[in-house]
Amino acid sequence: MSDDSRPSPAPSSADGAAHDRANARTAAVIPAAGRGVRLGPGAPKALRALGGTPMLIHAVRAMAASRGVSLVVVVAPPDGAAEVRSLLDAHALPERTDFLVVPGGATRQESVRLGLDALPPEYGIVLVHDAARPLVPVDTVDAVIEAVRDGAPAVVPAVPLADTVKQVEPAEVPGAPEPVVATPQRALLRAVQTPQGFDRGTLVRAHETVTDDVTDDASMVERMGSAVVVVPGHEEAFKVTRPLDLVLAEAVLARRRLNDGF
Repeated sequence: MSDDSRPSPAPSSADGAAHDRANARTAAVIPAAGRGVRLGPGAPKALRALGGTPMLIHAVRAMAASRGVSLVVVVAPPDGAAEVRSLLDAHALPERTDFLVVPGGATRQESVRLGLDALPPEYGIVLVHDAARPLVPVDTVDAVIEAVRDGAPAVVPAVPLADTVKQVEPAEVPGAPEPVVATPQRALLRAVQTPQGFDRGTLVRAHETVTDDVTDDASMVERMGSAVVVVPGHEEAFKVTRPLDLVLAEAVLARRRLNDGF
């Protein structure tokens, strides 16, 4: 049998998975069921106004700005899904992107899982984005998607730390002096942002496997022993947690509107 007449080797499962990932559709899940008590009394954090528009709307638009994202799932407070649906209907959103609102749970992990459960089967790549990061640039979103398409099971955007970090022995009494036990090498540390991107199967397994309380979805993947990679984040993708963060976000938004007509 000549070389030309030999059958082509069957693709490996890894090749098939890579092909599926490269052609998979991308959805973004935005857990927005939290109260945001550190911002003080008032509306839930995701519904606080930024430049006259709720932060949640800014976050939804940030995900929809990526042409790679064709569905955005907003996970609303359990008793506030109707309000969030009305909010999305009241604001101009890209017509090429579909939007879905589902009720959330008592914790962030539960809310993300409920968002995952709502995804149609054709969505093989999932972004999980904090509603309190309203100003993440589209280039960051695209970089995360691209890294997942290239084969990474989990991807996080991150920035280098500007401050020296100390590991301490927590004080038994709040506000008491805390002994320093180590100074990690700053060059090896990163401050992680969102959106975090995942192969859908990996993220689903993480939520099925890890039941401990964690601060982000990538930590769940790490605990399973799967690889997590970092791509460059952006200084404007900071999290609006305290009143001073809201002041900074207003300044960033004002500058964008002045420079770009955003």
